[in-house]
Amino acid sequence: MCLSTVYKNKLSPETIVMKNVMKVECREGMVILTDLMERQVAIEGQLQEANLVDGFVIVKESIPA
Repeated sequence: MCLSTVYKNKLSPETIVMKNVMKVECREGMVILTDLMERQVAIEGQLQEANLVDGFVIVKESIPA
């Protein structure tokens, strides 16, 4: 099983959004994350990078107009 840590905008400890993410969905301008305990977090933005070997995902947050 590949679990990932999700970061907002850049790969840095202070930008961690969620750990142990098992599912990432992109729909209607939102990135929806689900962890092992079935908790969900939604971020307005888009998937920037996913590296499943190294276990990280970066979500680029949308900037409000």
